[in-house]
Amino acid sequence: MVIDRTGLAEFLRLRRESLQPEDVGLPRGRRRRTSGLRREEVASLCHMSADYYARLERERGPQPSEQMVASIAQGLHLSLDERDHLFRLAGHHPPVRGEAGEYISPGMLRIFDRLHDTPAEIVTELGETLRQTPLAVALTGDLTVYSGPARSLGYRWFTDPATRQLYAPADHPFLTRMFASGLRGVVTLRGPGSRAAHLADLLLARSEEFREVWDDHEVGVRPHEVKHFVNPQVGALELTCQTLIDPGQSQYLLVYTAVPGSESYEKLQLLSVIGTHLRGAPTEGAAS
Repeated sequence: MVIDRTGLAEFLRLRRESLQPEDVGLPRGRRRRTSGLRREEVASLCHMSADYYARLERERGPQPSEQMVASIAQGLHLSLDERDHLFRLAGHHPPVRGEAGEYISPGMLRIFDRLHDTPAEIVTELGETLRQTPLAVALTGDLTVYSGPARSLGYRWFTDPATRQLYAPADHPFLTRMFASGLRGVVTLRGPGSRAAHLADLLLARSEEFREVWDDHEVGVRPHEVKHFVNPQVGALELTCQTLIDPGQSQYLLVYTAVPGSESYEKLQLLSVIGTHLRGAPTEGAAS
């Protein structure tokens, strides 16, 4: 396919001008005169330089890669149809729809962007964290830094002992069953040759514990609504997890809250003050 520079530039400009700061979780500011978002704001949302993005709107620069186009689509909060259109304008075939992907719907992102003062994360059906709020990073560390199979929480549970330190020991036997059961359900749904099946094969080769629970063929073990975390700074927390499901993308928005006035509530308040600079994700397994 050939890049349509004029069509690409016009589409990007129109989409940028149609978005308001509050649509993407940005403050408006008192002296704002721009209609829509500024180029540098979009560039930041798309994780690229302002100069690179500006050149695209001016019909200049190299053809953006598929990875760059995907980043632009996410940054501009495009729908799946708009994302596919953007790929074609940029001279690429759109990603195949079907199996769960990493593209987050605009509606899910709008909700997520308003949860800046709450621990929340967006995860895939394989337990891969795509986005975290700052307070979620303070609670569990940055879970978006992992690569390869280690991106899956279930995979890390059986291969990286540091993962279990974030959860109350009394919950470990149940979580072991839950992760194995959940993966088996996704393997059945997606079938042989899927990413889920590959993940199961890797765990069968690496973890004796996983092999034992996998052989039980247990299905339907659902997560408990109340989670028991162990944070290095504030200790034990009891949090309720509310889940919003995007069936089109097989993604989940997890929001963690504490009962007002409880000890866990006070600890969350303290954690928000301490800030995320004290918490980083465990390094073991991050590059697996």
